[in-house]
Amino acid sequence: MIKKIKDIQQLNQDIFGNIAVAKDDADSDTTQTAQPIQLIQPIPAGNIEEPVHEVHEASEREEEIQKPRAQPRNDAARKKCRTQGKSVWKDLRFLLIEIVSIILAFVLLFTFLFGLVRNQDPSMDPAVKDGDLVVFYRYKGSGYAPGDAIAFEKNGKTQIKRVVATAGDTVDVTEDGLIINGSLQQEFGIYHKTERYEEGAEFPLTVQEGQVFVLGDRRTGSTDSRIYGAIEIKDTLGKVITIIRRRNI
Repeated sequence: MIKKIKDIQQLNQDIFGNIAVAKDDADSDTTQTAQPIQLIQPIPAGNIEEPVHEVHEASEREEEIQKPRAQPRNDAARKKCRTQGKSVWKDLRFLLIEIVSIILAFVLLFTFLFGLVRNQDPSMDPAVKDGDLVVFYRYKGSGYAPGDAIAFEKNGKTQIKRVVATAGDTVDVTEDGLIINGSLQQEFGIYHKTERYEEGAEFPLTVQEGQVFVLGDRRTGSTDSRIYGAIEIKDTLGKVITIIRRRNI
């Protein structure tokens, strides 16, 4: 009886020993094959959107890299060009206005205050030659004085002559020359003798109010008051103030 009990105890020890060995082998195999498990840290609720934004920003940067790069536009340069263009047009407009204003001023001046005429008579040589442009002053309120060169219309032609006598003067032409109020005239710049024409005005002649007696500086062959007498001031164009001499080339 005691022997059977011992045999049973030995059997139990053998069974439990085999179970322990098997368990040890299984634990050894599990240790060799098992992989370490990494725990994922939980993302705080407040930071959940940040990775999403980072993902979107990264994707946008990738799209920008993939797109062809556009040429940079310099807004300041374009604005400067537009400003310069407007400034040029503004300057041109002001220049055109100034030119038109100057032309208009000249037209008004030479219509109402001054006059311009071309001399086509050699009778005033050498002071005024044939072909010279004569500028005259239209205002006649103060009248004329002896020695003034004047422009006037006679027989449909513009003439330039010199005043030698005014209202109240008595003019005579004799063999001695030009006599005004009984005095023989010594005229500066006159190189020809004043002679009376066979046909023309009657001498001695008294100049009436509102009239002037005119002669050409080249007395020989000049068509002047010795032929048609004194002229009316109202028919004159004005007093010569300057000439523009034409030069033959």
